[in-house]
Amino acid sequence: MADLPWLTIIGLGEDGADGLSAAARAALEKAELVIGAPRHLSLLPALRCEARAWPAPFAEGIPLLLAERGRRVVVLASGDPFWFGAGTSVTPHLAREEWTAHPVPSSFALAASRLGWALQDTLCLGLHAAPFGLLRPHLAPGQHLLVTVRDGAAVASLAAYLAGEGFGASTLHVLEALGGPRERVRSVRADTLAWEDIAHPVCIGIEPAGAGAVLPVANGRPDGWFESDGQLTKQPVRALTLSALAPRAGELLWDIGAGSGSIGIEWLLAHPANRAIAVEADPVRAERARANAARLGVDRLRVVPGRAPAVLPEGVPDAVFIGGGLSQALLEALWARLPTGVRLVANAVTLESEALLATWHGAEGGSLLRIELADAAPLGTRHGWRSRYPVVQWSVTR
Repeated sequence: MADLPWLTIIGLGEDGADGLSAAARAALEKAELVIGAPRHLSLLPALRCEARAWPAPFAEGIPLLLAERGRRVVVLASGDPFWFGAGTSVTPHLAREEWTAHPVPSSFALAASRLGWALQDTLCLGLHAAPFGLLRPHLAPGQHLLVTVRDGAAVASLAAYLAGEGFGASTLHVLEALGGPRERVRSVRADTLAWEDIAHPVCIGIEPAGAGAVLPVANGRPDGWFESDGQLTKQPVRALTLSALAPRAGELLWDIGAGSGSIGIEWLLAHPANRAIAVEADPVRAERARANAARLGVDRLRVVPGRAPAVLPEGVPDAVFIGGGLSQALLEALWARLPTGVRLVANAVTLESEALLATWHGAEGGSLLRIELADAAPLGTRHGWRSRYPVVQWSVTR
C-alpha cells in the first residue's frame, strides 16, 4: 500500500499547472492516477500517468475513488476544494491521515479581487445544484452577493428569477473563466440580460436593486410572507414564540402541528446551520409548508406527514414547539421521550388547552405567559380596540 496520505486533492484554476504550488506539482509527478472533471483534465494536458474522468452524478465517483486505496491518487477540484467544492464530498469517507489538499484561490476570491469587494462582507453561495430561492433572504439594496452557477445558461435563469422577485434593476457582474486566458468581466442589469455567449466556469456578482420586498432579519416577519389557510402563528405571537424557543446556531427544532411552517422557517432563518423538522397531519398544509420554506430560501425544512404523538421524528431535538394538536397524550409522550435540557414551548388558544398547560406548569414549572393583543379598528367615524383571541404560552426546559 502507498504511504499515507495516498490521496491528494488539488484545487485547479483556469491557469492550469501554472497556478499550482510546488507541492501540488510534486504530487502530480508522483501520481499513479489523476481523477477529475473533463474540464479539469483538459487544463493538465501533460499528465504522464493514468487520467480518468469523474462520473456524473458526482456521488457515483466516491466508491470508485475508495477502490483505489493503495495507489497514489490525485483528485482535481475547482479553486478551493473546501469552499462549495468537491473536497467536502470526498473527505467524510476517509480518515484524516489518508488525504492532503492543495487549494488555489477560489472563484469567490478572484471575483472579489476583480470587483474590489470586501470578501468578509460579501455573501458567497454555490448554486450549481441548489435553487435560486436560497438568495431570497439576502436580496436587499446595498448587499453584495457572489454566486457560482452550473453554466452560462443558468445566468439567464438567475436574471429571470431576480426580475420575478422584483429585483430586475439589480446589477449583475458576470465573471467568466477567472484567472485564465479566457477571462472576461461584463456588467448588465438583470432585466436586460440577453447574452448567449457566457462561458463556463462563471461567477456572478449581484448588487440587488429594484422594488422587490426585502425580507426582514428579525423574528416575527409579516404574515404576508407565508401562504396559509389561516393556520398560521400570527406575527406578534410568532415573535414571542421564537424568543421563547431561543434558537442557537446549529440546533434542531421539532415544529409539531406546523400548519404553514412559519415557526420552523423562522427558526431556520435565524442561522444557516440550524435544522428543523415539521410534523403536520394535513397533507395540503404539509405541502404548503414545504413551498413556503423553499420560497424563503430554507428548503432544508424537513416536513414529516402525520399526527403527533403517533408520529414523532427520530433523534433528539434541542427545542420543540407545539403549535397544533396539543393534548395530554402528546405532552406525556414528549416528556417520556425528551432528555434533560430540551426546551419546549406550547401555545394554547382554547379554554381546554389553556387548562392543560396550566396543569403541566403547576407540575413541571417553567414560565406561563398570557398574550393579549388588540388592533385598532373602525368604530363608527372613529376607531376602537378590537381584541384578538388570547394565547397562553408555556415555556419550559425539560
